[in-house]
Amino acid sequence: MGGSIYLFRIAGIELRMHITFPLILIWAALSFGWLRGQGLEGALFGVVVTVLLFVIVVLHELGHALTARRFGVPTKQIMLLPIGGVAQLQRMPERPLAELLIAIAGPLVNFVLAGILYLAGVSAGIGLQDAARALLGLRGFTAEAVFGYVFMANLFLGVFNLLPAFPMDGGRVLRALLATVMPYTRATQIAVFIGQGMAWLFGLWGFLGGGFFLILIAIFIFIGASQEGQLVQVRSVLQDVRVGHAFSRQVQAVRVDEPLQRAIDLTLASFQADFPVIDATSRVVGLLTAGDVVRALTEHSREVPIGRVMRTEFLTATPDDDLFEVHQRMIEANQDAIPVVQGGAFLGMLTLRDLNEIYRLLQINPEIVQQRRARIAEALRG
Repeated sequence: MGGSIYLFRIAGIELRMHITFPLILIWAALSFGWLRGQGLEGALFGVVVTVLLFVIVVLHELGHALTARRFGVPTKQIMLLPIGGVAQLQRMPERPLAELLIAIAGPLVNFVLAGILYLAGVSAGIGLQDAARALLGLRGFTAEAVFGYVFMANLFLGVFNLLPAFPMDGGRVLRALLATVMPYTRATQIAVFIGQGMAWLFGLWGFLGGGFFLILIAIFIFIGASQEGQLVQVRSVLQDVRVGHAFSRQVQAVRVDEPLQRAIDLTLASFQADFPVIDATSRVVGLLTAGDVVRALTEHSREVPIGRVMRTEFLTATPDDDLFEVHQRMIEANQDAIPVVQGGAFLGMLTLRDLNEIYRLLQINPEIVQQRRARIAEALRG
């Protein structure tokens, strides 16, 4: 995936680090070191506790992922970001109880870890006063300071993630509880509204108190809540809609041995920007996007065979695939168009323009899918 670095697999789940992740280590070194007058020792402390903090974040996200696995929901990957981690589930469970248990599993991991650390600290003669001292002012790179920081970080992560605001776990817990007494979409709308309200409060608090970090949290919550609301809205509109109801059938294909000029001519003549690439048997073997054409023109002549500049790794769909799921796959793969095939035969292309068109039509007239299904069936009979 672009913009991230593969680290390793844990419990069968891929762990990746966003390319901006090292920024948080630099910030930690500066914050705990030179900005506090602690020099190199403080900088080292900042890096160590930040690494430990993200070990905790990984365990938190594993709590979500492994609980989701118990409900038959696989996890694509865990991504480490400068602001935390995200367990990217392939889908959200339909049952509210399942979503509640998956959401609450992460904070529970933090509370369990805090309890284990407390018992370990007591046995080692480190009490809660050391934890308070670590928060109020660090004085050297000591075991007590590391314990205090990690212990309080677990408590903070557990409590913070239970705030009833998307994209935190508490927002999903709230939605799951609401969904037991009202439709899922309505429950999401209420949870999103509460989350955005909390974002405004955090932002105002940060603005009045000069807390830049609070302002960043407010932006993060507001955007996350908005995205969750939009996602659920799209899913509700596209529910039970198949790719066969939306894709374009009158699409030009190019052959693998044709020159790039052929794709340029078709683009100018039809305004089609993305082309499936077929071989002599009409089997789809590649995809040529508008971006591929531009890159090819900077590196080759217009006579270069399309087979040399096409992409060979690309998504495809069948007419029976769920449209919403395909839409999510397209976003994740950053692919604006995908070939629609069945039994090896090329049928057409599904583009983001097609998706936007049917989404708008369904919002206006939910019966449009039935009408399209009838027209398709009639065309097949003819």
